[in-house]
Amino acid sequence: MIFNWLVKQPIKINRSRGRAVFSCFLVLIFTRTQVSLTKTKSMSLTAFITGATSGIGKATAELFAKNQIRLVLCGRRKERLDELHQKLGKLTEVTTLQFDVRNKEEVFSAIQSLPEKFSDIDILLNVAGNAHGLSTIQDGDVDDWDAMIDINVKGLLYVSKAIIPKMTKKNKGFIVNIGSIAGKEVYPNGNVYCASKYAVNALNKAMRIDLNNYNIRVSAIHPGAVETEFSEVRFKGDTEKAKSVYAGYKALQAEDIADIIHFVVTRPYHVNIEDLIVYPTAQASATIMNKN
Repeated sequence: MIFNWLVKQPIKINRSRGRAVFSCFLVLIFTRTQVSLTKTKSMSLTAFITGATSGIGKATAELFAKNQIRLVLCGRRKERLDELHQKLGKLTEVTTLQFDVRNKEEVFSAIQSLPEKFSDIDILLNVAGNAHGLSTIQDGDVDDWDAMIDINVKGLLYVSKAIIPKMTKKNKGFIVNIGSIAGKEVYPNGNVYCASKYAVNALNKAMRIDLNNYNIRVSAIHPGAVETEFSEVRFKGDTEKAKSVYAGYKALQAEDIADIIHFVVTRPYHVNIEDLIVYPTAQASATIMNKN
């Protein structure tokens, strides 16, 4: 519109008009070039996301797709993976891997099967995790303990072990581990879940140290209360009990954490945000919540 207006101005301001048109033309070229470069940079990145079928993993996949980051989406539920593939495939290149992070053989086999276009992983997002039960240590269910340790700790290790060599080989990469405030503070009845998230916190720091010589960035994000399927899983499908966890205040949403993940991974390469705790405004600690 500015360009058209300038062209229609009287001849007496021809020279000024010419300079203004030329300036507008340069700005237009510069802007389009910057956008083009940004898109090219994003499209050249490949992100591998575990737990991509729900919650934080899904929200991050959707945001990354909008920014044209190539995606490897992982999860156990094939129908959800297929839906995501169809939806996000309209925005970026997508492939999916169906496996359970608890199964070491499945993890390594699935990652080895990646098409060449998706095999060079730039960003690993270890999102898959869960909580089972909320009991005292003396009343805890051993099967719940196994599930939390197998997914939250061993699953993270299996996936990382399969992908890290790809990063060390090229001396570049970014690993983001999704922890929890439970990995910073132990709370009543949190015992084994807290222990598993303390392990994630420790592993994040260990990765940062061990991979430092390989120029690999490592970051952990530790959310407080996020309204996802988390509590429904913890309370074994009791939706009313799960809803009560988020009643009386505005909890974080999966999209909030996705925004933060995107911010962290898009900093200039010399910047590594190693450790972040994120609360909803109503939350002051693992156990202090301002509910109305």
